[in-house]
Amino acid sequence: MNQFFTIFTYTPWDKLGSIELTKVRLLSIMEIFKKYPVIEVDFFDDLKSNINNNPHYDNINTIKRITGPKSEDYSIQNWIFIWAMDYEKRIYQFLFQKTKRDNEIQGILVALAPPELVQLCSKYKKVAILKTLSLLNKPDEIKFLKFLTAKGKSILEEKQLFQLDEKDLKQIKQINHLKNQPNIDGQWFPNFSPKCPICNGLLTELGEYKVGFGKLICPRCGYKN
Repeated sequence: MNQFFTIFTYTPWDKLGSIELTKVRLLSIMEIFKKYPVIEVDFFDDLKSNINNNPHYDNINTIKRITGPKSEDYSIQNWIFIWAMDYEKRIYQFLFQKTKRDNEIQGILVALAPPELVQLCSKYKKVAILKTLSLLNKPDEIKFLKFLTAKGKSILEEKQLFQLDEKDLKQIKQINHLKNQPNIDGQWFPNFSPKCPICNGLLTELGEYKVGFGKLICPRCGYKN
């Protein structure tokens, strides 16, 4: 049975005018790799630069809840959700958990969607991750990119309990159109060169980006991956 992470977020393109939350499911990266890949700081530095210099790259606080494969709830403060589309109408969704090494921010790649991207990464593994990360930092190739982070505390933290009442549930809607996103011309490979489960703590062309598969350790409980 596949493992999924679920994000409840305000939609990033309605200027936060909606009071409804969108539910997005992403497949755990552990379904593809045996370890969580660590994406080094250079990728995020380039994204920050593109956000500052390109109007179609946005950093918005929208995330209100994140649950894991066992329906466990996480604090939302240290998470990043990248939601992008290229000019061939291919969707890219990546969920990262932020971590630090030597005072630099890295990102642990935790989950991804939609199914076409999953299939791509399942087939080509690390090279698909690297090429896709490179594509996301090419403003001329990307129609939009939303860098989504926490909006205040999570729904559950605000209520100081780990249950949703009926009123909260009515705020949540699920969108299904993304899973039906067409695979344009059958071409899904980008055509260019190239957390803690115990305690919930905190390319050719792409030589400058590093994707690591070394051991990860939780600074809170000492869990090693």
